[in-house]
Amino acid sequence: MYRQDTIVAISTPIGEGAIGIVRMSGEKSVEIGDKLIIFKRGGAIREMADYSMSYGQVIDPFDGQVVDEVVVSVMRAPRSYTREDVVEINCHGGIVALKRAMDLAVQLGARVAEPGEFTKRAFLNGRIDLSQAEAVIDVIRAKTEAQLRAAMQSLEGGLSSKIRNLRSQILEVYAHLEVAVDFSDEDAGALPTQDLIQKLGECQKEAGKLLADARRGKILKEGVKVGIVGRPNVGKSSLLNALLGERRAIVTSIPGTTRDVIEETANIQGVPFRLQDTAGIRDTGHEVEKIGVELSLKTMEEADVVLYVVDGSEPLTKEDLEIGRKLGSKKALVVVNKVDLPVVAELDQVRQVTGERKEIRISATKGWGLEDVERGLVELVFAGELRCLDEAIMVNARQKELLEKAQRAIVSGREALEAGMSEEFAAADVRIAYEALGEILGEKSGEDLLDRIFSEFCIGK
Repeated sequence: MYRQDTIVAISTPIGEGAIGIVRMSGEKSVEIGDKLIIFKRGGAIREMADYSMSYGQVIDPFDGQVVDEVVVSVMRAPRSYTREDVVEINCHGGIVALKRAMDLAVQLGARVAEPGEFTKRAFLNGRIDLSQAEAVIDVIRAKTEAQLRAAMQSLEGGLSSKIRNLRSQILEVYAHLEVAVDFSDEDAGALPTQDLIQKLGECQKEAGKLLADARRGKILKEGVKVGIVGRPNVGKSSLLNALLGERRAIVTSIPGTTRDVIEETANIQGVPFRLQDTAGIRDTGHEVEKIGVELSLKTMEEADVVLYVVDGSEPLTKEDLEIGRKLGSKKALVVVNKVDLPVVAELDQVRQVTGERKEIRISATKGWGLEDVERGLVELVFAGELRCLDEAIMVNARQKELLEKAQRAIVSGREALEAGMSEEFAAADVRIAYEALGEILGEKSGEDLLDRIFSEFCIGK
């Protein structure tokens, strides 16, 4: 149940900083604020203009002690984030002052907010729909500019508008189907069956486009898994460090130094690439190294893209060629490392096992060719269509499942009409699609679902 009380929380990260914010939302926010704050020039929060700020002090109303010097802002309902009266107290950024101000607000009648409760109230009060509320967490967690752009598109209603447009088309079909069912013996103006089949086909295409956008958004959200594989001591860890611009993996001249999979994320042209440095792949009797080799093979199998590294300064070995054969149909780049030394590797043999895969020559220790590797990764994953990411939408597992459910129902309804079945069957399917899309927007959202969604938020948001 939505409790229409007043909530309070520290809305900035815990730790030292220039400013920390204590936020209140609810019908008693202004009243509680007036009991807490004394302004240097007199007056009260209730007298402040909307969207204005004023300088004052937080005073303990029980003993008159000054807690902190602050700047206070007020945003009255409905023109606020929650569509309730909101008061924000900008304190100095130390935890003691912030917690003291929040605790005093609680003593005066506020309740400490639950995780995500401010955004939850924005949804419950109709300022945003559920898909926009879920986008807030994607904005907060964005680690690249492309992730942020996609999350902001959803927050500003990009996903919502596409869903509403598709629902409108589906509703039109559903209305004609219901007319055909209710007035089957009369000419009540329902569209001919062939026209309804065509319209459902168009709906199916729109749902497919949404899922394609969602798949691109998944790449942005989860990143591209890149397995860096090769035999021991070809420079896999050096390549990881070079792409990251920092020393993350231990590098020695001793083969088999890396025993476990090390994963770090690199931001390449706005896309997160999850680089996974693996143990060198070779036959070994060492029990621990054998486990590392098994993990390397598993990483290669599960990766979206593979960087297959060979040492150009040494003759090829049977391990080099065997690893190349294991690539199978994987998307991969052949990375010839250590070209700052004379190249003696028989690269024609590599090409025989790797086919027409792109070959890039680098020196990880000198930094040569790294831009070519980055460019090659982007081209391999997006096939020159990186601009399509501008249309990507951040879709979570719940939303994707509902999109797929809607698409299946649309297909089922169209097939029912094509098979000459009664309009009742198609109408039932189309209704399922309509309701599934509505669930994305939050039209049907039980308390358990909302609690699960907003529990992922930080307190204060």
